Amino acid sequence: MSAETILELKNVKVYQGDNLVLNDVNCLLNKGEFVYLIGKTGSGKSSLLKTLYGELPLIEGEGIVADIALQKIKRSKIPFLRRRIGIVFQDFQLLSDRTVEKNLEFVLRATGWKNKKEIKAKIEDVLEQVGLQTKGFIFPHQLSGGEQQRVSIARALLNDPDLILADEPTGNLDPETSERIMKLLIDICKKGNTVLMATHDYSLMNLYHDRTLKCENGSLIESNSIESL
Repeated sequence: MSAETILELKNVKVYQGDNLVLNDVNCLLNKGEFVYLIGKTGSGKSSLLKTLYGELPLIEGEGIVADIALQKIKRSKIPFLRRRIGIVFQDFQLLSDRTVEKNLEFVLRATGWKNKKEIKAKIEDVLEQVGLQTKGFIFPHQLSGGEQQRVSIARALLNDPDLILADEPTGNLDPETSERIMKLLIDICKKGNTVLMATHDYSLMNLYHDRTLKCENGSLIESNSIESL
């Protein structure tokens, strides 16, 4: 049985404004893969991720994410794309004036959920997946950094995404917490989600070897070795 393709890029050029940051990008990610995205600061990692979730337009080349053609997508359809993608940021991006549950409810309602019982059940499900089932009534500032990142991951799981894009998810965390977050992402991947994780954390990569893509000299290449930057 052939693997299910979740992400495919063909001859893509990635721009940040008028600046070409990656040229002739070709890659294929299948369902259930865990893939690292590495490269020096400014090498194009974040710009590539932003292109994948529609923050930056795909101007040249072909890109398909979860059966959606990026080069043809209209601005009005980007929310639909983001329902198929879970995004985990380095700085969590939680709403400080809402509890954990209300943060998650906000996302569900923004993506079209209306049934109160279904919303409650979904929130309970994702909080259980990240080990925070007792923290729903707490505000973000009352949580540790690791717990806030778990909420961010729970938020990414709300709409059962085909692909999770994690942009330096351990960047603000201590090594022990980083390892716990890494284990959580790997467990999520084992359940069938595809994970593309941008990182500078080579100690984690040494602990958890997996396929690696590297942004270097304006290109995206397969990398078999872990190098210090």
